[in-house]
Amino acid sequence: MQKVLIVTYYWPPGSGAGVQRWLKFSKYLPRHGWEPVILTIDPDYAAWPVTDVSLSGEIPDSLRVYKTKATDFFRLYRKDKTKIPSAGFAGDGKKGLSGIIIRFIRGNFFIPDPRRGWNRHAFRKACEIIQSTGIKNVITTSPPHSTQLIGLKLKRKYPDINWIADLRDPWTDIYYYHKFYPTFITRAIDRCLEKKVLRLAGKIITVGESLKELFSSKLPGLEQKTQVICNGYDEEDFSGIKGMRPEIFTISYIGTLSDAYPLDGFLRAVEILREDMIPCKIRFVGLISPEQKERISDRAAGNDPEFIPYSGHSAAIRYMMNSSVLLLIIPFHATSRSIITGKLFEYMASGVPVICFGPPDGDAAAILKETGLGKTFRYDDPQGASEYLEDLALRNDNSKMPSPGKYSRERLTAEVARLLK
Repeated sequence: MQKVLIVTYYWPPGSGAGVQRWLKFSKYLPRHGWEPVILTIDPDYAAWPVTDVSLSGEIPDSLRVYKTKATDFFRLYRKDKTKIPSAGFAGDGKKGLSGIIIRFIRGNFFIPDPRRGWNRHAFRKACEIIQSTGIKNVITTSPPHSTQLIGLKLKRKYPDINWIADLRDPWTDIYYYHKFYPTFITRAIDRCLEKKVLRLAGKIITVGESLKELFSSKLPGLEQKTQVICNGYDEEDFSGIKGMRPEIFTISYIGTLSDAYPLDGFLRAVEILREDMIPCKIRFVGLISPEQKERISDRAAGNDPEFIPYSGHSAAIRYMMNSSVLLLIIPFHATSRSIITGKLFEYMASGVPVICFGPPDGDAAAILKETGLGKTFRYDDPQGASEYLEDLALRNDNSKMPSPGKYSRERLTAEVARLLK
């Protein structure tokens, strides 16, 4: 069985879509003839926004996992180690002059990101692994995009390795990039690093067609070596869980909700439901910014808004399955068409209908339309959204939506295996 070294910053007990992606691929790769070897950060040195200890139980006993320490650049601007900013919050939501200074320092003194403090240690360990095992295949996955610089350095030292760069998000085009106030020089350096990775990687993986188009536009010839392997869901995560639709029509949002996620269209749709005398409850599970929480509480007080702190993965799935409809919001940005949030696939696998606010011509909208598991509405179309929600509420259909089988993790892992061959 051939080996493949997977270099990933996010790994259990860290949590989120980045953890899920390669944890699941590593689970199923041996069924396709590949033995994964994981190189990740020691949890004691990691800067993860959230953790989920339960995910550690999903790591196969036979999987070799190497962990290294890191230089923690986040300590330079925070006193409480438990408060790590998630990427979407771009500086942990600090306001005023101090927030601007913090984001400016983060954006201009730590290129491409502060988590590059792991690179020196990870590179040294990767070299040891390659030399001792003879591994010829290396996959680096990001964000953080600093992880791609490890692959870049390995490729220069070992020209014969097959290096695949997995880019789950845009790099210099990410929707919150401007919040770090990058200077012209910073942007030039960051774009240069991005192009070096794209040029020297043997193959590139992205999670959606629009993201493939975005990266392919940066250098000629990239489209030919770029493949889309999207995120998905693990059927085993849903086995044994029986969802119960609530008596009161309940709309649930699961995950991070920063200020970059436009809520006005959804809140207006809920107001229309209330005006039409449709009983409705809204529930938010995860990391919700204080501003968004206040906005929801003010405008949807009559809908009994419920705020539940971040929950483990299995608990999040239960919340999904015990809902009437699931809310998906795509951040508003020039690159919104390319955004496919990881939770979309688990939303669909839950068997609960999905309502999405985002670009109707975006990748997420295309997936919902293709599967028939939900509908997408423009940010400024609360009327259309309310009509869709009202139809679901009045139908009171408790039957489970069909499973989007093509997006199962096991099936997607077969695509990774084919790419390695």
